Amino acid sequence: MPLEIEAKMKVNDLEAVRGRLQAVGAACAGRFLETNTFFDTEDRSLLAADKGLRLRINRDLAGQGEQYILTFKGPRLHGSLKTRQEQELMVVEADSAVEFLLQLGYAPVLRFEKRRERWELDHCHVELDEMPYLGCYVEIEGPSEQAVLEVRSRLQLADRPLVRASYIGLLMSHLQENNLPQREIVFPATDPSATEG
Repeated sequence: MPLEIEAKMKVNDLEAVRGRLQAVGAACAGRFLETNTFFDTEDRSLLAADKGLRLRINRDLAGQGEQYILTFKGPRLHGSLKTRQEQELMVVEADSAVEFLLQLGYAPVLRFEKRRERWELDHCHVELDEMPYLGCYVEIEGPSEQAVLEVRSRLQLADRPLVRASYIGLLMSHLQENNLPQREIVFPATDPSATEG
């Protein structure tokens, strides 16, 4: 099973990181709006085993359509960076995938949106992420810890603390700490009429 090796850092804003990416010759690979739905059993057996099951709807903001990706994440492995086994599967439609998971005994636990801008640099994916409630993050994913750490240094992010928690973990903690009951976290809707005239 493939390994996911990544470094995640919280940043104040994404503009400075975007400028550094451009300065070092990174290539922008697109802008996306993701809707991520995490599933688990009623007794939260996946959470207890440090595993994850996610259905992602990945909408290309340049109008290139949507992708539907089912992902299994294994428990975290030892290492200085966040490393875990990850298996992804493209599906034809989201509704059928949800029904499939429901029939297997998995139910939605949390759904959240994420704005993501994807860049490529030195064989690594650099993701500029924005989340409701949580703010801005940079994720660097690559073939090895060394490759990830080198890109982190090139982007002048080596002094930023590594965030080891997943986005779902960060969101669940935020909801609990603030006594928020919702399990669907989306960006505020924009009113088109507010920008007219």
